[in-house]
Amino acid sequence: MTELLPVMPRYEAYKDSGVAWIGEIPEDWIVNRFKFLVSIKTGEKNTEDKETNGLYPFYVRSQIPETINSYSYDGEAILTAGDGAGVGKVYHYVNGKFDYHQRVYKFSDFKNVIGKYLYRYVSNSFFNVAILGTAKSTVDSLRLPLIQNFLICYPTDKNKQIAIANFLDCKTAKIDQAVAIKEKQIRLLKERKQILIQNAVTKGLDPNVPMADSGVEWIGQIPAHWKVKRLRFIGKTQNGISAGADYFGSGYPFVSYSDVYNNRELPRSVKGLAKSSINDQIHYSVEQGDVLFTRTSETIEEIGFSSACMETIPNSTFAGFLIRFRPKPEILEPGYSKYYFCANMHRAYFVGKMNIVIRASLSQELLKNLPVLLPPKKEQKSIYTHIQTQSTKIDRTIAIQEQMIEKLKEYKATLINAAVTGKIKVPDPAENKVVA
Repeated sequence: MTELLPVMPRYEAYKDSGVAWIGEIPEDWIVNRFKFLVSIKTGEKNTEDKETNGLYPFYVRSQIPETINSYSYDGEAILTAGDGAGVGKVYHYVNGKFDYHQRVYKFSDFKNVIGKYLYRYVSNSFFNVAILGTAKSTVDSLRLPLIQNFLICYPTDKNKQIAIANFLDCKTAKIDQAVAIKEKQIRLLKERKQILIQNAVTKGLDPNVPMADSGVEWIGQIPAHWKVKRLRFIGKTQNGISAGADYFGSGYPFVSYSDVYNNRELPRSVKGLAKSSINDQIHYSVEQGDVLFTRTSETIEEIGFSSACMETIPNSTFAGFLIRFRPKPEILEPGYSKYYFCANMHRAYFVGKMNIVIRASLSQELLKNLPVLLPPKKEQKSIYTHIQTQSTKIDRTIAIQEQMIEKLKEYKATLINAAVTGKIKVPDPAENKVVA
């Protein structure tokens, strides 16, 4: 990573910018309000009705571009969403044809500052300064007066602006490349972990054991001494509790959808609370050996994730968007369940069989038909220990890579901020001449 960290000189003289979060700036730089540097417009309401699957990008509030058959703007522009999921994400178009949603801001007609410099400035500052400091509701928002009065510092010499933009293009490309390499390594490690799990829960740990057909096409051969039973024959299923908003927020432990979706093993202590009765706690209890499945969601990608309960959560209940599977006594080891039910082959089975109407939903009937491979209990324990040991090593390696990615992203943000506020001096811009 050290080769990505340039040692940069500072400018000869500095002055106070008069803006606390900008601090000192080079003596020949100035501070100006956004409204004096760009034209600010939002899209037209009728863009909602434009036919999709065309040639030109259409930027919506999520900042995930669709394509349309016609466009309303052709030229250099910067785009950011006014509210919703896309706030803080900034796109730079150079001589591009596109259209944009009515709640997306377009910045164009740049005055005294080049577009690429301005793009670098706002992409690094809008969310951290404007949004985090001013959002007043549950949805982050970027209001027009805030944008108009947003303060920007810049060198008056456009050649210096070009030099800064080019410098950042070069340096951030190297950082992005390093991040991409580490993200690929993480994906490969996660794939390795899934292969480890699937091989162990379908083939066992002894490569020389006699094999036999499982009778399930998508599982294939399994150790000959293992049993295969549908889930309906080895335990019971139960949907979670559904209640009004006043039922939640205080009381007794409540296992939420996110507790299951985000964890292959249920947390010993959950954050959710519910005003559950004794009868609720009996009917919707969460006990050691239970496996909870995500049952319903707006997207199919969130269905069929499992989380095993390794330790009973006293006085608890669980959410209506979940299904609880409770095995018969002495059938499944909790640790084996933890890994067996999170194997990717099961989610592929669920997704392939699922009916989707308005929301994606995993029915109890579909879950009950899931084939479960049953090694002897002693072997289940050995499989769990093996997977736990190996996957812990993989998880540690993933955590290290994730930490390095965060450091690279932090450095990238620091580098951009330092360059566009004059804290570091970029190489001499003499060769970067403005074309009239």
